[in-house]
Amino acid sequence: MPPRTLISSGTTWEEQFGYSRAVLVGNMVFVAGTTAVDEHGTVMGRDDPYEQAIYIYRKIERALQQAGASLADVVRVRTFVTDIARWEDVARAQGEIFAEIRPAATLVEVSALVSPELLVEIEVDAVKG
Repeated sequence: MPPRTLISSGTTWEEQFGYSRAVLVGNMVFVAGTTAVDEHGTVMGRDDPYEQAIYIYRKIERALQQAGASLADVVRVRTFVTDIARWEDVARAQGEIFAEIRPAATLVEVSALVSPELLVEIEVDAVKG
């Protein structure tokens, strides 16, 4: 197996819960479930799934860049929402980010995320070009 490179955002949660923001293996990048929480624990875009999704995609973009990839390399998106009735807000954000890239995508409702203020969680897989 090719060597693994662990990508960290530097938050305490990664060490506490034993995960990495992203993992690079060969030319593949796996970005962990990402929420709209900044490095200080502040939830961004409260009560706005669109704003949360945009914030999340920017966090994901930074992780991909650390791995030498970009949003253009994303081949798979998995999105989890706490209220499927607001799916169009999240879909609009995804459409803006991936209009030309068009990765395979899944959108599902979950009963809750780690905090009630979090409405969206997104993870992606990418293959470096």
